[in-house]
Amino acid sequence: MLFNVAADIAKLSLFIVCAYVLLGAYARRRRPQWTEHLTERRVAVLGILTLAVGGIKLIEDVVAKESGPVDKAMLWFVRDHVPAAMNGFFAVVTLSGSATFLAPVAVAAAVALLVARRRFEAVLVGASLTTATLVVWVMKAIVGRARPELWDSQWTWGSSFPSGHTLSTAALSTAAALCVARIWPRTAIPAMALAVLWTGLVAVSRLVLGVHWPSDVLAAMCLGAFIALLFSVAYDLHRQSPVSGDRSV
Repeated sequence: MLFNVAADIAKLSLFIVCAYVLLGAYARRRRPQWTEHLTERRVAVLGILTLAVGGIKLIEDVVAKESGPVDKAMLWFVRDHVPAAMNGFFAVVTLSGSATFLAPVAVAAAVALLVARRRFEAVLVGASLTTATLVVWVMKAIVGRARPELWDSQWTWGSSFPSGHTLSTAALSTAAALCVARIWPRTAIPAMALAVLWTGLVAVSRLVLGVHWPSDVLAAMCLGAFIALLFSVAYDLHRQSPVSGDRSV
């Protein structure tokens, strides 16, 4: 099993490196104005490629029903090692990933950014959460994965894959961290760390409550962060295009 995991990691890493090299070659030949920006934001670009490849691999495993044994073992591990006294805490945490919490937060943040004349940042927040919601609905309808029934848990609508709470939280928290980094560059690392922490807690809460498989939340984390990062990098590349000029936000 460990050998298979190592082989998968090596294969995925090779895909990411090849994709990054091909993107750089395309930029040098077809979009030379992108070259400097891709170099400056190589961490974000590599992050996008990693999230995309990782998300695709997880989706492939779920659709092919290859993740079942690992999912079950991991879910039982969470069940056996998280104290029952923590269930109340994780029940509160999971509420922070619900639409009733995320939607008002996104609207308030977008309005505040518009008032501050940060138009792109406002669009980034709104577009990230909206796109995440659409992705959740479409993928749930297409995949139709059954939810875990290893122990009694609360009823939850829809199919299991992906975790809507986790995906939406990842999209909004990543978008918020990117906005903070654009406005106050020195706070980029703490902002992203908080985004990862929030998303991670929501993801774990879905496992503790027994309403999602581990691959549901892992794929959701990849897809949510991917959405926000893609919007951010795509916009910056668009601004480098001659047709877009030097418009400011």
